[in-house]
Amino acid sequence: MKKKLVAVAVAGVLGAPLAAHAQTANVTLYGRLNLDFEVVNGATCDGATVPSGNTPCGNPPSTKNPRVSRVSSNSSRFGMRGSEALGGGLTAIFQIESSINGDTTAGNLGGRDTFVGLQGSWGKFTMGHFLMPLDDLHSIFGNVPTYTSSILSTAALWVQGAYGIQDGGFDSRAGNSLRYDSPSYSGFSFSGQIALRDSSGSGGSDNGDHVQEARHAYLWGANGIYNNGPLQVGIGLEAHNKVRGSDLSDEAISVTGGWNFGVARVAAVYDHLKYDTPTGDLKRDFWGVSGTIPMGPGTWYLFYGRAGEGKGSAADGTRVAGLSKGGDTDSQQYEVSYTYPFSKRTQVYAGYVKIDNGGQASYTFNINAYPIAIGGKPQGFVMGMIHLF
Repeated sequence: MKKKLVAVAVAGVLGAPLAAHAQTANVTLYGRLNLDFEVVNGATCDGATVPSGNTPCGNPPSTKNPRVSRVSSNSSRFGMRGSEALGGGLTAIFQIESSINGDTTAGNLGGRDTFVGLQGSWGKFTMGHFLMPLDDLHSIFGNVPTYTSSILSTAALWVQGAYGIQDGGFDSRAGNSLRYDSPSYSGFSFSGQIALRDSSGSGGSDNGDHVQEARHAYLWGANGIYNNGPLQVGIGLEAHNKVRGSDLSDEAISVTGGWNFGVARVAAVYDHLKYDTPTGDLKRDFWGVSGTIPMGPGTWYLFYGRAGEGKGSAADGTRVAGLSKGGDTDSQQYEVSYTYPFSKRTQVYAGYVKIDNGGQASYTFNINAYPIAIGGKPQGFVMGMIHLF
């Protein structure tokens, strides 16, 4: 249960002066612990990981196919959010959200969606570090309603979610961001965001580096979503300018929709990716279907997705993240899971997922990625528990 930090509690810890100020603010602590036990396998590089997801294991490749048992923390988090009424219908808002690796006790203070902003009848404006608007489409198609992120995430092939911005992945958090979210107009809303690359992070971080700053790299994204009754439809755009290199741009467009029939909810998604490379452009299409089926007290989730072969004017063998140009570069993802709620805040789940890469593809799990070799086929069984507070 979310806990309000009322003025009396603040006074007891920090003293009366701060308590007087806290009476004008509304602050909430919240969080999620999501841990699971996984058994995964798939061809991986022998003695080394795959650097940036772009490099083969060697020539010829040296691979092994181990079976790995592990406990993983899946997007576990702890946060604090609050608001202050400023008058005239204007509200100041803030959020500080940190990752928690419950399996290792590590974490990252403020490393998740962290921002400050203003909100009113005109919408919401925020500045900080948060997910791009394309991510909002997951609530329409992905397995977000069951909270079974983990290696069961549907974004392994969709927008190459397993890879960072600097490697050609989309749907990530971006630092140095400005974002606007509109109010709902009879079920329709839209969002826009721009992320400026600066040198506040180390090379390859989501904040950028000195090289990206020098070449004026930036990201932008937008979405439009319609949510009314049983129907949800969304479109998202995201573009990266000069992030991977000078004169190299990455673009993604994704369209998704879902309809709740009562006995089941059915959804579909399509995306198109386009990358500039030194030898030409590299393109790829992806589509997927999912079903969310209530059964007893719990919910079944079924998913199938297919990423097509890399096409375009780039030379055969050109690679960006898990995508490569040429034949046998397609991939498929299969998934089934069941979630059982003990209460509104506690649930358990179990599932199976497989990514069936073509001989020249190297897609891997979106969350808790497994360092897959080119042509490897990662798969895994999971049993997990989630608690919300």
